[in-house]
Amino acid sequence: MRVVLATRNQGKIREFADTLSELRWEITALPESVPPVTEDGMTFEENARKKAEAVANLLNLPVLADDSGLQVDALEGRPGVFSARYAGEQASDEANNRKLLHELTGVPADKRTARFVCALAYAKPGEPTVMVRGECEGVILDELKGNDGFGYDPLFYVPEAEKTFGELALTEKNRISHRARAIQTLLKVLSAEDRA
Repeated sequence: MRVVLATRNQGKIREFADTLSELRWEITALPESVPPVTEDGMTFEENARKKAEAVANLLNLPVLADDSGLQVDALEGRPGVFSARYAGEQASDEANNRKLLHELTGVPADKRTARFVCALAYAKPGEPTVMVRGECEGVILDELKGNDGFGYDPLFYVPEAEKTFGELALTEKNRISHRARAIQTLLKVLSAEDRA
């Protein structure tokens, strides 16, 4: 079955393809002809659903869409749904990380708790959209560690792995990440529906 990923983010595409490699799904990236869907929801779930349903209706194909981001407790949940554009609309990962570190200046290590959140929507034309959520708890460091991953990965230290996401190999990250957990939950839901 062909399933379209509603993203052009190469990091996300690699993670989805690796995590879904056991399925008999042909995972394809969002075609260039599809216009961007405005992510104007106030929650990860609203944005994921909007993207999945818009693209599924346009292409008449099953679509997976996620909206994910970082919630930092000391910043009252920011950057949240604005994670990708925290330092501005076209901000680079470097600029977003710099802003995050600046906002956390003076915040002690034990108060730098955070989590990555992934809301995942699976939309098929004519069927109810399936929504799931995955989270991974961690701590924001005061310096970058690791060259892998993308976004805030080099700042996000995961106690259970004793490394940042930026230090983890893709296969390691895909066992514990917020996105991996959302995908695992989705597969359980879809499997249960198939048996119903």
